[in-house]
Amino acid sequence: MSGCPFWGNKYQFNFNKLSLEDEEENKSQEGLNKASKGGLIYGDYLHLDKILNAQELQSEKKGNKIHDEHLFIVTHQAYELWFKQILWELDSVRVIFQNGRVRDERNMLKVVARMHRISMILKLLVEQFSILDTMTALDFFDFRDYLSPASGFQSLQFRLLENKIGVPQSLRVPYNRRHYRDNFKGHEKELLLKSEQEPTLLQLVEAWLERTPGLEPEGFDFWGKFEVNVLKNLEQELAMVQAKQESEEKEDLLAELQKQKEILILLFDEKCHEHLLSKGERRLSYKALKGALMIYFYRQEPRFQVPFQLLTSLMDIDILMTKWRYNHVCMVHRMIGSKAGTGGSSGYQYLRSTVSDRYKVFVDLFNLSTFLVPRHWIPKMNPTIHKFLYTAEYCDSSYFSSDDSD
Repeated sequence: MSGCPFWGNKYQFNFNKLSLEDEEENKSQEGLNKASKGGLIYGDYLHLDKILNAQELQSEKKGNKIHDEHLFIVTHQAYELWFKQILWELDSVRVIFQNGRVRDERNMLKVVARMHRISMILKLLVEQFSILDTMTALDFFDFRDYLSPASGFQSLQFRLLENKIGVPQSLRVPYNRRHYRDNFKGHEKELLLKSEQEPTLLQLVEAWLERTPGLEPEGFDFWGKFEVNVLKNLEQELAMVQAKQESEEKEDLLAELQKQKEILILLFDEKCHEHLLSKGERRLSYKALKGALMIYFYRQEPRFQVPFQLLTSLMDIDILMTKWRYNHVCMVHRMIGSKAGTGGSSGYQYLRSTVSDRYKVFVDLFNLSTFLVPRHWIPKMNPTIHKFLYTAEYCDSSYFSSDDSD
């Protein structure tokens, strides 16, 4: 037998029921068009007339319209819009810290959520370079001369972001042997100076870490107990290795143990920490470093779980900022090689010098892993501190201001 088995409705299947629209049952068209009655509409709310008409091609103004300049402008405008959102989130977090609202630990979840949002935006910005990479060096060369003396270094928002997070002014790479602020004028320069004088996220986090419960010598005294445990266990480890028969393995173990001992003993040397702080090799105060390490070791405790997430988010932001700088360096190298930048800098050479730990704000948090020890070296909590870390600190509703009631 040949032909379609459904021909003649052999299987009693009614194809008329397959209609995509059933007027009796379809509810998709029962809404009301409220916009037809007037009022605020999408385009007006977003000011799309301004945004979508803000792409002014310099090549077109000069009578030589270059197609890819449009992509270049839109991409950088998108960067600046996202920078604005990052600053919006960052400023709100700084206000929570500055006003002491982190003492109410219910606000910490809000802080962590906003810092995570910043991380997500930075991830997007890192990936956004792949769009610019669709443009070849020759495509860019076609309109590059029209851009001078404009330069990405002149991005006010990126410099504000660096300042508000806490990039140390003393560690900034000079721009053409001049202070970075000299490249800005008027109101922009005032904004940069103001941002340098305000408490940075680093400073605010530092003050918060210094309040870590359990550091008090008259209380749990984490640091004192930790030092005793470390020194005792180092001596035990050393004795065990020395008891082994002479061998190359024993020599290696002794050398490794000696290195570990030197690192850990220096951890308890406050003067050494202050010296490293003066050189810019450490950023947090000695007490804040203690607090960070305590949170790191006891992160499973309920009261330390959200603080640990915050420390992780801060490292994520540092990582993503470094990735952004690196991707920028690679893109510039690919586009212009070793030529000078449009703003007059050395271009690739200058940008490459900014991809280093000197621009990492929370470098101390990364270095916490240097001081990891076996779990049994970590001081055991007494019942009092253990119970305390199960109880969140909070205040009544009057503690919240109307400015941050969201």
